[in-house]
Amino acid sequence: MLGDGKSKKVGVIGGSRIPFCRANTAYKDSSNQEMMTASLKSIVNKFNLQNTVLGDVALGAVIKHSSDWNLARECVIDSGLSIKTPGVDMQRACGTGLETIMNIANKIALDQIDSGIGGGVDSISDAPIVYNDNLRKILLKSFTGKSLKEKLVPWSRMRPKLLKPKLPGVKEPRTGLSMGESTEIIAKDYAISRHDQDTLAIESHAKASRAYDEGFYKDLVVPFEGVEKDNIIRHDSTIQKLASLKTVFDKGVNATLTPGNSTSLTDGSAAVLLASDEWANKNNLDIESYITSFEIAAVNYIDNEGLLMAPAYAVSEMLKKQNLNLQDFDFYEIHEAFAAQTLATINAWKSEEFCKSKLGREKVMGSFDHNKLNVKGGSLAIGHPFAATGARIVATLSKLLKDNGGGKGLISICTAGGMGITAILER
Repeated sequence: MLGDGKSKKVGVIGGSRIPFCRANTAYKDSSNQEMMTASLKSIVNKFNLQNTVLGDVALGAVIKHSSDWNLARECVIDSGLSIKTPGVDMQRACGTGLETIMNIANKIALDQIDSGIGGGVDSISDAPIVYNDNLRKILLKSFTGKSLKEKLVPWSRMRPKLLKPKLPGVKEPRTGLSMGESTEIIAKDYAISRHDQDTLAIESHAKASRAYDEGFYKDLVVPFEGVEKDNIIRHDSTIQKLASLKTVFDKGVNATLTPGNSTSLTDGSAAVLLASDEWANKNNLDIESYITSFEIAAVNYIDNEGLLMAPAYAVSEMLKKQNLNLQDFDFYEIHEAFAAQTLATINAWKSEEFCKSKLGREKVMGSFDHNKLNVKGGSLAIGHPFAATGARIVATLSKLLKDNGGGKGLISICTAGGMGITAILER
């Protein structure tokens, strides 16, 4: 366990990211590598790491081309860090950003390395297009042919229908449902109303807009492709406007999820610099906060639990191990994949039945002050480039703790496949 006195403390020096933008807008011609490199370069410039050798750099992308098989290493080479800095690709769906940070943090805690960067990137705009598998077989058979005849014969099986592309989608292989369709089920199971979802969305946009106006993101967000701030934030949205939107994942009378209370498909990248106390001191860098705990959980979303409810379990186990209560935090960063998912998680912790029967607790976890929730805006307003969100949240929370002069912060992120990843930061 991090921070238990037996392992090295893991400090968050700080983070940086490019603005998050709605898919097929500002970054429609930008690749994962270009976006991720931009965030890494920002880290290098922000902390004067030019030609510095770091212990490791862990990066990830959920949607990427096969040519990005060594994405992290390629981004490192162009980042301004020493070419002797290694890089590794990782992926845990929407929890990828936090997973990469956990990977680096654990290596520092074990004294395997003294510094590193974790982060992630995703481009929906540059998603790879897949064609019929029979077309792939024709191409490969032709490519491996030794003679001209062997190269031409496979094309005799070519048919126009093979040119029809399979457009990218995010459906669970085990259920055939998209995340939105799965969350509609969660909303019904946990009695999350449309009004409450819209209210959370409005609050998220208002907080993000205010944070930009106050200059909170000035040193966290670096301009990219002419964009200076997240372009999804609605500065003038109202509950009436959200209420007028049509439901998108379910058209029934009880449907509640709309484009307004669900995260937008987003392009973007983010990164966080981590280090030991010794490395930070040696390089004259201040530590904003310390990572003291991580937890990962998975649920049986196929038969008896909501697809995105695993964080409710992960947080519970993490708090048990740290001997903490849900109320012991100054800030709560709960990823807003959908307003319904965030509210369902919060409601689960307030449910005596859920806490006893599913979490194995004698007492209910209870509620917390919602004024401490996603205080600088959440994913509903800022956006959600799948693999970048974890790093975005860690960087935001770490700065919050620094500005606050201390305290504890809780991170909770749901992922595809019925998994959840959580963490605690302290200062």
